[in-house]
Amino acid sequence: MDPLDRIDEVIELVQEARSVPMSRTNFMFDRGEMIEHLEVLRSELPSELRKAAAVLDERDRIIEAGRREADRIISEGETEHARLVSVNEITVSAEHEGARIIAEARTEAQRLREEVDDYVDTALANFEQFLTRALASIERGRDKMHALREIGTFQGEDSERPLPF
Repeated sequence: MDPLDRIDEVIELVQEARSVPMSRTNFMFDRGEMIEHLEVLRSELPSELRKAAAVLDERDRIIEAGRREADRIISEGETEHARLVSVNEITVSAEHEGARIIAEARTEAQRLREEVDDYVDTALANFEQFLTRALASIERGRDKMHALREIGTFQGEDSERPLPF
C-alpha cells in the first residue's frame, strides 16, 4: 500500500474513533492498534526512499549512456571526417561534411543531456512532492497525537480517573 494511503487510513481510524462520553474533541482508540498502524507506515517509507535511490541510479545510467552515445557519435564523425579528408578529390567537401557531422553529433549529445536532465529533474520533483506531503501528514498526525496527549486522551492505565472537564 502507498504510504500516503496508509496515512489516510490512520487519519480515518482516528476520525472514526468512538468519542469519550460528553466530549466532542476527545476520543478513545486502542493504543496497540494505533502503534501497529504507525509501524506499518514506518516499514513502508524506506521502500519509497529506496525507490528514490533507484531513480538517481537510473539517472546516472541514462546520463552515462548518453555520454557514451555522444562520444560514439563524435568518434564516428571524426573518423568519417578523417577518411573524407584523406581522399584528394573531395578534400574540401570532406572537411565540410566532417565538420557538419561533428556539429550534429555535439548538438545531438547536448540534446540528449538536456533530455536526461529534464527527465531526472521531473522524477526528483515528483518524489520531492511525495515526501513533502508524507512529512506534512506525519507532522499533522504527530501534532494531533501530542495535542490529544496534552488534553488527557493518552493517560495510560489511569483511564478510570475523571476527565478534566
